[in-house]
Amino acid sequence: MKSAYTAVLQQDGKWWIGWIEEVPGVNSQAATRRGLLANLRSALREALALYRKQALAAATGKFEEEILEV
Repeated sequence: MKSAYTAVLQQDGKWWIGWIEEVPGVNSQAATRRGLLANLRSALREALALYRKQALAAATGKFEEEILEV
């Protein structure tokens, strides 16, 4: 399942800065807009993998996973 996220982008002088609106803590900067988008995609993938790992580690005993579409 692919999910869509919203990148908030802003040029600040010579730099581009951005955040992923739906995931606190996922942000980046780059010298170009294209570079910023690549950095944000990478940071988002890493954050989601970490959060998934943490969620699975928190589950004890038998558990199930369910895909939620919102």
